[in-house]
Amino acid sequence: MITNIQGAGSILEQMKALKLESSGLEIQNNTNKVNQADFGQFLQNALNGVNNQMVESDNLKERFELGDKSISLSDVMISSQKATLAFEATVQIRNKCVDAYKTIMQMQV
Repeated sequence: MITNIQGAGSILEQMKALKLESSGLEIQNNTNKVNQADFGQFLQNALNGVNNQMVESDNLKERFELGDKSISLSDVMISSQKATLAFEATVQIRNKCVDAYKTIMQMQV
């Protein structure tokens, strides 16, 4: 259950920004300026984000296991699920790209 409406709005804004970035567009400072984004840089940023989520999840797990009282089990589980979901999405995107590449390579010229 979402108790923080502002947090939900923030997530929605992030999703909109990611949608624009994935289409090759980038918004800077919430203005209407739209620039062509470098696909390689976008891909690198996305992979770094997934890696950071996985590292953060591992750090929270380790701190919880060592008895850090500031970390709750729910924080660990939520972080773990976010990292798992991000990784699975990355794998699915990779699979779709490989399938597209194979389809293109099988086309007759």
